[in-house]
Amino acid sequence: MKFVVGLGNPGQKYDFTRHNVGFDVIDRVARQLATGEPATSKFDSLVIETRVNDEKVVLMKPQTYMNRSGQSVKQAMTFYKANPETDLLVIVDDIHLPCGTTRMRATGSSGGHNGLQDISNHLGNDNWSRLRIGVDEPGQIPQADYVLGKFTPQQKELVEPVLGEAAKAVNIWIERGVDDAMNICNENGNSDIARNLS
Repeated sequence: MKFVVGLGNPGQKYDFTRHNVGFDVIDRVARQLATGEPATSKFDSLVIETRVNDEKVVLMKPQTYMNRSGQSVKQAMTFYKANPETDLLVIVDDIHLPCGTTRMRATGSSGGHNGLQDISNHLGNDNWSRLRIGVDEPGQIPQADYVLGKFTPQQKELVEPVLGEAAKAVNIWIERGVDDAMNICNENGNSDIARNLS
């Protein structure tokens, strides 16, 4: 059983903001893997359940706001008695990566991201996979204002194709595991994700 959690904030005013790229990737994964499947409310999240091959996959968009994302993840992990180290992938924005790039890791620190930190606090460790989507650094803009803002037209051109590639990277993680997903995302470059799936 696999859990793919995209982080973001609920509500229309946060749609398509930098902080909500995790939600955006989950939407794309749902269209690919669970066409027509309705979302239900569970674990303080919007949840879509589907299957890939013979494995159950749970797609989650926590509705607790970013800083309390761990509450939803902990509920799901506890309910299903899942092992985060092998069964959890979290998708999140990263101001330390340029727009148009992604990074997959099997473990690691929060890097100052409040959503990741809250998940670590609830689970008690950092030993779970995360897929970071670059959104550029804020520059002179206060960080909170920046991540809650929408992409510039130039950034949107860079981010849009990467969201699709990130969704394909999720597929690799589900089917082949984090090592293969990391190899494709981090070593070959984002442009090779689709080619490796073909």
